[in-house]
Amino acid sequence: MVEKASSEFWRDIPPIPNPFKPYALPEAYIKNAADDDIRLYAPFTDTVSSRPLWISPSENRWSDILMATSAGLVNRHYHPHEIFAYTLSGKWGYLEHDWTATAGDFVFETPGEGHTLVAFEHQEPMRAFFIVHGPLIWLDEEGKPDGYFDVHDYIAMCEAHYEKVGLGKERVRALIR
Repeated sequence: MVEKASSEFWRDIPPIPNPFKPYALPEAYIKNAADDDIRLYAPFTDTVSSRPLWISPSENRWSDILMATSAGLVNRHYHPHEIFAYTLSGKWGYLEHDWTATAGDFVFETPGEGHTLVAFEHQEPMRAFFIVHGPLIWLDEEGKPDGYFDVHDYIAMCEAHYEKVGLGKERVRALIR
């Protein structure tokens, strides 16, 4: 139950008695999603990690906090679907674009875009909240497809990491909706 209101105008409004439709799953509430506990971040590459927040295998989607504590790189890749990003801290960008994202910046990536994500050296770690739809198609140096990474790969990566650090894969499975 939400914290009890004291002076807010809505303090006497009762909650809906049965808020969930049949078969609806509860929301995924994650307190302090950008936590500093490094165990929560599965290594995505050698220099960038991902904290899973929400996963939908049926839609091939996930949301995460992508983090690099120093200079970082996510391999060249292409998105066949849209991607949303909101920068929480640090500094990052794409080698193929003329902008650099810092805290408070929002990015909408259109379907059909290929790029190379880089994180800069910064006094704060690069942390960005992403909503990823569909696979990442890995690209070679010429921009030609060279493999893929989808939600099933993401789940396996996170489960393996959470098992390795003692958090248990059930913690990842609890995020699936």
